[in-house]
Amino acid sequence: MPSLSPDMIILILVVIMALSFDFINGFHDTANAIATSVSTRALSPRTAIIIASFLNLIGALTYTGVAKTIGGSIADPFQLENGLVVVLAALTSAILWNLITWWFGIPSSSSHALIGGIAGAVVGAAGVGSINMAGFISIVQALIFSPLIAFVVGFTVIKIISAIVANMAYHPTNKGFRMLQVVAASWQSFSHGANDAQKTMGIITFALISGGFMTPENGDFSIPLWVKISAAVAMALGTSVGGWRIIKTMGGKIMKIKPISGFSADLSSAMIITIFTAFKLPVSTTHVITSSILGVGASQKFSAVKWGLAGRILVTWVITLPATGLLAAACYVVYDVFL
Repeated sequence: MPSLSPDMIILILVVIMALSFDFINGFHDTANAIATSVSTRALSPRTAIIIASFLNLIGALTYTGVAKTIGGSIADPFQLENGLVVVLAALTSAILWNLITWWFGIPSSSSHALIGGIAGAVVGAAGVGSINMAGFISIVQALIFSPLIAFVVGFTVIKIISAIVANMAYHPTNKGFRMLQVVAASWQSFSHGANDAQKTMGIITFALISGGFMTPENGDFSIPLWVKISAAVAMALGTSVGGWRIIKTMGGKIMKIKPISGFSADLSSAMIITIFTAFKLPVSTTHVITSSILGVGASQKFSAVKWGLAGRILVTWVITLPATGLLAAACYVVYDVFL
């Protein structure tokens, strides 16, 4: 039996860690799609997780645009001499950060963690000049502006819907919105898979190219079928586990959620994630969904939102990119010595 080359061993480690990241992303971000529908009892936890798992899988298999952005916009995989170790360091950083924030029940961004990790590892390996600043800035802009837009859209949507149902009977209206929440949560789960799973596909493909295991034909940065399927399945399996700590935070600690507000938040965030996915831009589903909830809450009564907790979440958002970047650079230095 032929022995595996060092590069092949590192590639196998990268794939295992990338799929582990996708799995963790699944249970870390499950709460984003189903927290409001669970908290209003539109769906039971078990049913919500089954729906989210299935639609995450379908969404992950539907698009590849975001994967191509992640795989080629932050740095050129052909220009990195030690690209496999770069990816390994980035994934280590992102996984550690996800687990830390999950343990404390803070809905931080897996997207920020991964992108910060890639950038930090690339800088640690080849310096700041190796970063494709135009591509990196476009990704960061999408990460920054998408939650701001989600806040405004959530604020606006709840205002419009509230005006429409103002004179309707309370209990039948509540029942109707619980049914609509199922639709909105389903769309949100699909959009989550369509955007978030692409990031893992992109980083595996980045590793394949930088390690010399794959050469794009005619410059086309295509995603191998096995990468699509494995990433989609890993995220779906992670989603099936659920993230109850974060569900508790998203579903009630930020604000008291009613069916009409839950539907408005889910609808707003699903629209934003879908639009950014269509433009091949990665967004933080955590940021978008949390911002939608905050926008809905602020439109009804400013004091209804627990801004102290929201501020704590915001601080986590702000520090994720630099923290994971530094952690990834440190991981690269360690791996470069031992691998």
